[in-house]
Amino acid sequence: MVKPINKIVIVGGGTAGWMAAASLAKYAQGKSLDICLIESSSIQTVGVGEATIPNIVEFNRILGIDEIELIKATKATFKLGIQFEDWHQKGESFFHPFADYGLKIDQLEFHQYLNRLAAGGEKVSIQDYSFSCALAKLGHFAQPHPQPPSPLADYSYAYHFDASLYAQFLQKFAVNLGVTHIDAKVEKVNLHSSNGFINSVTLDDGRDIEGQLFIDCSGFKGLLIEQALHTGYEDWSHWLFCDTAVAVQTESVGVTNPYTRSIAGDAGWQWRIPLQHRTGNGYIYSSQFEKDEDAENKLLETLQGKPINQPRKIAFTPGRRKQIWNKNCFALGLASGFLEPLESTSISLVQTAIAKLLNFFPDTDFNPYDIAEVNRLHNREVENIRDFLILHYKMTGRSDTDFWRRCQAMEIPDLLAHKMGVYQSRGHIVMTDNESFQSASWLTMYQGFNHLSKRFDPRAETVELAVLRQKLAQMRQSIDSAAQQAMSHDSFIDTHCRAQL
Repeated sequence: MVKPINKIVIVGGGTAGWMAAASLAKYAQGKSLDICLIESSSIQTVGVGEATIPNIVEFNRILGIDEIELIKATKATFKLGIQFEDWHQKGESFFHPFADYGLKIDQLEFHQYLNRLAAGGEKVSIQDYSFSCALAKLGHFAQPHPQPPSPLADYSYAYHFDASLYAQFLQKFAVNLGVTHIDAKVEKVNLHSSNGFINSVTLDDGRDIEGQLFIDCSGFKGLLIEQALHTGYEDWSHWLFCDTAVAVQTESVGVTNPYTRSIAGDAGWQWRIPLQHRTGNGYIYSSQFEKDEDAENKLLETLQGKPINQPRKIAFTPGRRKQIWNKNCFALGLASGFLEPLESTSISLVQTAIAKLLNFFPDTDFNPYDIAEVNRLHNREVENIRDFLILHYKMTGRSDTDFWRRCQAMEIPDLLAHKMGVYQSRGHIVMTDNESFQSASWLTMYQGFNHLSKRFDPRAETVELAVLRQKLAQMRQSIDSAAQQAMSHDSFIDTHCRAQL
């Protein structure tokens, strides 16, 4: 008779570890399930994942966390999307919102009508038909209405927060639900001689901690998933050339924008993430094309506030673990792989991986078909994100440095080439299973990088031009009026959720 899991051991804390602990503790309520998290206070976590995407809001809601309490505790700000600067050409920018564009007309996708106008020589910007874009442009913020009066007002938001404070917040939450917290270093991983499963971990104080399911949140080194189980790693650096980051925090200056800034540089890109109490800054670059010293100097020279800590260098290999779940070990966060935070997907991947684990939560039998399905779903999800990131580099119009010329010339995955080709042919957006970014996000990139379609759907011609222009004008007026009425982002935070600094 198969027995249920009754002991989970999480190795590593940080954002990934405590997200897992909080979720599993919530799942364990009413069950005979013991959860233990082991982390060493002497080991520094990476902790620079300060920007998120909208599913973090749902994650916290499912846990039962009060949003205002969380925002104050993590000194968070709101995020409507990402502003991309100098990516297509120097001096040009576009905004990637967490929202759709416009409204369907006669059940046909909105962008096909803009493609029709563009084909006739009219200058149109899809950004004019997004409430999120309008709010961001003004530096305003409003929470979406739970039942918006119009689809134009339907949008999402995420957070910028202090990742270390978020981990501390979840730690208190998880411990209150019964998670055991051990401050120690894992010295050895002990495997069963019969099946190669993990039996226990030996700590630096001599204790052996046994478990049935082990969660590896040990960071890049993959203490369990790689060093003990030799799962293997798939290197994607032939597509994603950036392999190093330098990060520094600065004092806040000026207004707090409700969005992340991504600013393309000579051999990579710079992030700028505003929190209530400071700004997070970093430069992600390719060590093939830029020296570490030059990269750090470029970052420091472009800061808008006074540094409050020393720059920190982080080297990485873009790619993924070949299996996120191997035997009785499940890897999360950096232990499962790493994709640069160009679209703020690091924390989201932790969240979706936890959801897959809960959907296929094992018993002591560890059914291999369940494990294979989780690995299939996760791998497809990560590949889709990878392709979306590659898209940013491949479509650049910049040729001012060797880095950008290399990006333009690289061979890309077949599925991505297919998606790009179909859109360029007829403006159709190809979507597959397990896409983290929906059609509006792909459309943002195609439009922002001037990857335009040669044709448009002929059904867009059934609407008279005068009627079409009137409908578009009404949409723009509705969006602009609503955005003007919203508070500034700083005023919204002051009114509802300002942290005590």
